[in-house]
Amino acid sequence: MRGEILAIGDELTSGRVRNTTSGLAARCLFAAGHEIVAMTTVGDMPALIGTALHTALDRAQFVLVTGGLGATSDDLTNEAVAQALSRPTTLNHEVRAALVRNGVALPNADQKAGGLEKLAWLPAGAKALKPGAGMAGHLLVHEGVPVFFLPGVPHEMEELLADCVLPELRRLDPGGASAPRQRLFKVFGLPETEINRRLVPLETAITGLTVGYYPVYPEVHVSLTLRGVATDDRLATADRAVREALGPFLYGTAADSLATVVGALLRQQGLTLAVAESCTGGRVAAELTAAAGSSEFFLGGVVAYSNVLKEGLLGVPAAVLTDQGAVSIATATAMATGIRERTRAAVSVAVTGIAGPGGGSPDKPVGTVCFGLADAGQTRALTRHFQGKRWQIQAMASQQALDLLRRRLLGLELGAE
Repeated sequence: MRGEILAIGDELTSGRVRNTTSGLAARCLFAAGHEIVAMTTVGDMPALIGTALHTALDRAQFVLVTGGLGATSDDLTNEAVAQALSRPTTLNHEVRAALVRNGVALPNADQKAGGLEKLAWLPAGAKALKPGAGMAGHLLVHEGVPVFFLPGVPHEMEELLADCVLPELRRLDPGGASAPRQRLFKVFGLPETEINRRLVPLETAITGLTVGYYPVYPEVHVSLTLRGVATDDRLATADRAVREALGPFLYGTAADSLATVVGALLRQQGLTLAVAESCTGGRVAAELTAAAGSSEFFLGGVVAYSNVLKEGLLGVPAAVLTDQGAVSIATATAMATGIRERTRAAVSVAVTGIAGPGGGSPDKPVGTVCFGLADAGQTRALTRHFQGKRWQIQAMASQQALDLLRRRLLGLELGAE
């Protein structure tokens, strides 16, 4: 079914609270085979809530509304809905009974008051989803369109979504929703536009296939989604086409990261690793050790930010630092060799560069980063030029170091292809 999500709350529109409920709901509904056509966030303003609800009702087969269902004076969703849909709030005896069982003192049943008893007054025609569970939530069918009202508290929303909303949608459309098949690919070293250019032919080659492109700096993720006709054969065909088009720039899928891919390759080949970092400040080591089991291959690293430490700890010759500078092919080579010799690692990688915003020169502008890679067979070094703010250059440099390791372990060319 085609649905829309409406999140309500001043805390969301002010940015004080992150809207995680809409994303969670969209993921669950998508996995169940439903299509979300829009997600809207509005503040606690009855007129805006009413307008947004009418818009959603006009274009969706079901609507999911979160937030504004509590007992305080700023929870205005029910009042706004009652006004917008001409459904005055009425006492829901089932909810009232549940409140009484939970020890809430209520006025006479024909009197509307504030406090927790506010939870028992719902727009006319609404049906409580789980009245005995101690959380707000109800279903209102308006002109044939089901509207689910769920609490804005994430764990409560998730419980009602799983226990009430999804089963109700299956009942309403028993043969319509089929779970889509999806596959996610992770790419490093190609811009989004180039990835798109390579995959454009695939977008129309397979019936029912949708290709999505998502920059997740400094990577790009590509999703394949097959609906309805999502057979294994078609997904396998699309998978092969993506791998062929992206080649060595495709490093993994789903939960993979460059660090976990590198770690898996090191384990498979029985190799150990050490790193020497300058401008990345330990980010490469942090990425590698974030995963459990990294002690099987990672020996350690050195963050040599100053020239004194580059010379004293890694053995970079003073003449190299003086004549060619800390950011140079020669220094990166010496750093990689030095850390490998001192740790006796099978493989080592080194990073030295200018992350900015200052420190650049016409010959070596901000974003210039040199990499060294050493193993028993040879030592390689290369220079890359990155753009962006300091954190972006550092992120790109650390990922580049990991990608160079991946390519070395797979026997791929280290340079751009």
